[in-house]
Amino acid sequence: MPDWFWPAIAMVVILEGLGPLCFPNRWKAYIKELSSLTVAQLRQIGGVTVIIGALWLLWATT
Repeated sequence: MPDWFWPAIAMVVILEGLGPLCFPNRWKAYIKELSSLTVAQLRQIGGVTVIIGALWLLWATT
C-alpha cells in the first residue's frame, strides 16, 4: 500500500468525528434525515460522493 493510505484513512476518521463532537444535535437530525431516504437515494449520494472525492484526489495529486 502507498505510504499515504493510512494517514488518509486517519484524516477521514478525524473529519467524520468532528460532526458529532462539535454539533451533536445537528448531526443527530442529519442522521435521522438520512435514515428516511430510500436505498436508491443513498446509493446516488454515495456514488456522487465517490466521484467528487476521486476527482478531488486526482486534482490534488497532479
